[in-house]
Amino acid sequence: MKIIATRRIAQVFFLILFFWFCWVTTLGERWWQLGGWPVNWLLQLDPLVGMATLLATRTLYAGLLWGLVTIVLTLVLGRFFCGWICPFGTMQQALGYLSLRKKTLSEKIKANRYRTGQKVKYGLLAFLLAAAAADLVPHFLRLSVGRPAGFFLLAAAAGVIVFGFSRIGAVQSRTGLLAGFFLVAGFSAAAFFPDADPWIYAASLQAGFFDPIPLAHRGVNLTLMPLVRGELPGAAAEIRGYVGAWLIGLFFWGGLLLCLWIPRFYCRTICPLGALFGLLGRGALWRIGKQEAKCRSCLRCESHCEGACRPSGAIRTAECVLCLNCLDRCRTGNIGYRIEPSAAGEVRSCDLSRRAFGAALVAGLASVPVLRLSGHTSANWPAGLVRPPGALDEDRFLRRCIKCGQCMRICPTNIIQPAIGQAGLEGIWTPVLNFRIGSSGCQLNCVACGHVCPTAAIRGLSLDEKLGRGAFQDRGPVKMGTAFVDQGRCLPWAMDRPCIVCQENCPVSPKAILVDAVFRPVEGGLTVKRSGERFVDVDLSAAALDRPYGSGDYFCLQEDGPGRRIVSVDAGRVAMISEDSWDSPPAPGDAVTIAIRLQQPRVDPARCIGCGICEHECPVQGRRAIYVTAENESRAPAHALLVG
Repeated sequence: MKIIATRRIAQVFFLILFFWFCWVTTLGERWWQLGGWPVNWLLQLDPLVGMATLLATRTLYAGLLWGLVTIVLTLVLGRFFCGWICPFGTMQQALGYLSLRKKTLSEKIKANRYRTGQKVKYGLLAFLLAAAAADLVPHFLRLSVGRPAGFFLLAAAAGVIVFGFSRIGAVQSRTGLLAGFFLVAGFSAAAFFPDADPWIYAASLQAGFFDPIPLAHRGVNLTLMPLVRGELPGAAAEIRGYVGAWLIGLFFWGGLLLCLWIPRFYCRTICPLGALFGLLGRGALWRIGKQEAKCRSCLRCESHCEGACRPSGAIRTAECVLCLNCLDRCRTGNIGYRIEPSAAGEVRSCDLSRRAFGAALVAGLASVPVLRLSGHTSANWPAGLVRPPGALDEDRFLRRCIKCGQCMRICPTNIIQPAIGQAGLEGIWTPVLNFRIGSSGCQLNCVACGHVCPTAAIRGLSLDEKLGRGAFQDRGPVKMGTAFVDQGRCLPWAMDRPCIVCQENCPVSPKAILVDAVFRPVEGGLTVKRSGERFVDVDLSAAALDRPYGSGDYFCLQEDGPGRRIVSVDAGRVAMISEDSWDSPPAPGDAVTIAIRLQQPRVDPARCIGCGICEHECPVQGRRAIYVTAENESRAPAHALLVG
């Protein structure tokens, strides 16, 4: 079997495996559901996820250690992950093949030529890693004013670093002076302002926005899988909606369709994971190269080159995705995969200038503090931002979430949605709870989202911890927020219409939603003509006869006395049930009132956990009459609603 056929088999296998993992990320224990399948394995093989998480949090979630395997193999074999495993790369390669299938040899060679835009991904990688590592320097170098010797030592070290880079030509003199100024300024800030607001030393994990593995999971989970309905195992009975899915689809499907213009467009120009593999694999032990510098110059090797790495000449080793098409196309056998360097020479640089690289680093370091100038992680936190149960506090959450959409896919009620504007630009596509959509609120006995999160941005909870049982009884249940009644829209409060849907559906015990009964007269000053134990005869208006008296919400009240629930009204006879207290029926000539009983809801913040079932079930359309905000959420004690 040819090596090219082996590569295709591997690509098809991992692509099918990827779609299978997306399919079985459904809550359940059957063979076609979550039970036992390692649905995050491809995410864990992604070293950019592990590296960025490590930089942002200074910890590494155990599952992400799989990325070390990928790194070691890349150092030995080159960018094998891009050409053999990556599902997004396989999709792009298939579309690129279709776009070139009927083109001439010269057109294929032109489409697969190296472009200067391919260096963009290295700048993007530097930006993302700098954003993730933005607080590392102050973390290690933060000193108190009482240790001036340490400060001057750090300032001197900064000067030595700048001088050293200047001597080797890494920076020009003016650039060196400017870099030295910023280094000394940074050390000064770390030394003399150790207790400054957190956003000054902020770090944020944004790699998942562009990383192809989270991107593929997000795109397939939120824009493709929801459309699958029918009798297939695991298929949803109805379409699962996701807010802003069109934007996610535009990014995902747009990245694929651009391959019809330039083969593997995303891989070549944008992919930060590809850039990381390029840097790791440019000096790999095994690599593609010529055995002899001279050849026929037929350029057939470049006609199907997936990385546009120019194998006919001095090969760009950082761009080679190990597709091995050049081996298959070369008629003389001059191109091989071996340990020796290419006889025609190798270009190991990524073509990114030092100035561009430095600009990307500075932009990454400055981006998060600038994005947080609005204070959305501190005093100006958005009350409408309700995270799933088990989510870390917002600062730590933004250091871990890779926007992969796994929690959204597995949520059985479809209330975990991608954020669009709730968390600002920094938190776009991170999970938030939207209780208006889906089939219900957050179910009490569900902890699926935390157990499927690949980076522990949502902490895995046990049912006992979520519900505050057993060893967690003193701590109480996990609270996502608190419900509030909008009295201006609530039916019993604003429109004198009976409704206790929210109170009836409140799942906690004792209930967090209480009701206060009030009576509103609808027919007053009625004179009794005749009365009995279960009825009174009065004169009613024609309009009064159309009321739904049998609903159980209408009462006949004596003047300054108790009332009875009305069963029905027929002509002028008001029939009631005898179980209600009534000392004696009214005498002819006495006045009675027909009133509607309204049970006005109110929320006990001490009991409410913010599950959102009340908001979902509220019959008021549009903006609900009861809604949940993040006040009192367990993940942020500073958001406490109750004092004392």
